Amino acid sequence: MAALTLWWMLHAWRTPETLAGTSFGAADGLCGLGFSLLVPARHEQQVLEHTVKRLLESSHTDYEILVIVGHDDPLTAAVAARMAEYAPGRVRVITDTHEVKNKPKALNTALPHCRGEVVGVFDAEDQVHPELLGHVDHAFRASGAAVVQGGVQLINFHSSWYSLRNCLEYFFWFRSRLHLHASQGFIPLGGNTVFVRTEVLRAAGGWDQNCLAEDCDLGVRLSSRGAKVVVAYDSSMVTREETPDTLLGLLKQRTRWNQGFLQVYRKKEWQRLPSLRQRLLARWTLTTPFLQAFSGVVIPIDLLLALTVKLPVSVALFSFVPAVPALATFAFEAVALHDFGLQYGLRVRPWHYVKLIAGGPLYQVVLAGAALRAVWREHRGDHGWELTRHVGAHLG
Repeated sequence: MAALTLWWMLHAWRTPETLAGTSFGAADGLCGLGFSLLVPARHEQQVLEHTVKRLLESSHTDYEILVIVGHDDPLTAAVAARMAEYAPGRVRVITDTHEVKNKPKALNTALPHCRGEVVGVFDAEDQVHPELLGHVDHAFRASGAAVVQGGVQLINFHSSWYSLRNCLEYFFWFRSRLHLHASQGFIPLGGNTVFVRTEVLRAAGGWDQNCLAEDCDLGVRLSSRGAKVVVAYDSSMVTREETPDTLLGLLKQRTRWNQGFLQVYRKKEWQRLPSLRQRLLARWTLTTPFLQAFSGVVIPIDLLLALTVKLPVSVALFSFVPAVPALATFAFEAVALHDFGLQYGLRVRPWHYVKLIAGGPLYQVVLAGAALRAVWREHRGDHGWELTRHVGAHLG
């Protein structure tokens, strides 16, 4: 796992040409497409107004914002109504009346109301760059793509020991791994800053409202149908977000994602991918929660054996082989943290490198715990949506 992880982490930096190809092309300033921007919001009255006002600063001239609120969430609905009054004709409020709420149900509720040629999704805490829509518009027209996936970056790396690693995960995922997936014709899409042609989205039936990783599921379904996906990452134009504000929040968020991946795997849509290479990549990607859960079980057993069992020297030495790619990964993460600081103008101090390395093993234990919990919840048939709370730590 460490060797494969290092392989995809390095993808974007393999050659200068590959790195340059991961960014948006120069926009031509034309507004050729109309956008419907969906912003599902639930108990997020603290951050919603800032997000909508930021979207309203867009330099693009043809877009609408559909804020989706629950019928049982009056505080968020009040903020949404205030924004609709603030920008009449540009902001509309859609009410989700499902008894049991989740994000895909909210998105599907709004889809019939979309007037634009492209549907874009943002979360209620997103900080979106004003020039983003112009670049996405150009990317659609220049490439003929059905989907454009923009970059998302957690930014509050200083908030806690795990937030630093959480930020770097996003850095690697959107800066490198998604580009690899797009080049291979199989991509688990991200949950926001993702844009899909409306006719393609409606033909696909929208989002799976019973899936806990509706973004991944949509990516798999569109990949199996041969949809062209363009991924672009530009540090000056990424959508900025915050990490979960507690370790328990991170555990629940990862549980939801992992369980969603398992659901997508069990749907077997990935088996319709045309090539064996794509199907192998899909199987590996979607079953990673199983492997993480397995590692969660093995870690304490390994520790117990190391402390209590005497092994031949050759066997003991061989057991350290996996440490080689793991140490190489740590070294590359340190380099990437330096690059992350440069790209975002953040001051990375020596203490942050210590936290990065020292927190690595514990962070893996947290991820393994989330994977185990996901497997357990899926086994019990518990598909309840655990909402991640947002407090605006990325807005400072």
